[in-house]
Amino acid sequence: MLIDMIKEQEFQEMMEAHIKDMLLYLLESDQPFGLLCNLEQVSFDPPLPEEIAQALQEITLFMIAGYTFESFEIEEHTLFFEAGFGPQNFGSVVSMPALAVLQILVEETPILINMAQPMVDYKMEKEEPGVKSSLESFLSNPENRKFLKK
Repeated sequence: MLIDMIKEQEFQEMMEAHIKDMLLYLLESDQPFGLLCNLEQVSFDPPLPEEIAQALQEITLFMIAGYTFESFEIEEHTLFFEAGFGPQNFGSVVSMPALAVLQILVEETPILINMAQPMVDYKMEKEEPGVKSSLESFLSNPENRKFLKK
């Protein structure tokens, strides 16, 4: 049954690989794109001011173009990019698991639809709690981004 299939780890891993492959293709082709994402799984560093955070919808579209496009990185299972928010163009590093991407759009047309039901951080659950908090601490410093492999 479809509902069972989209919850399977193997299906989720295949979908994650497809998302990353598509993003790499777009980046290598210098093609700006949009990411329709589940905001529940998105992190901002530094955190967005309350008035900006409240204005974002549960399902949010991030346009990846210009400086945001240039800053886009894929590390293991996580996507990173820098973006400006609100009228003051508040800068923040956005990060999310690849499976938080619901759709990839080019010129307002979906070119990829993620059918996998998002995992409950199964990769992070396999790690010890100290590893997860250590990684979060490391990534919270923007200076450490230079150590991430592309």
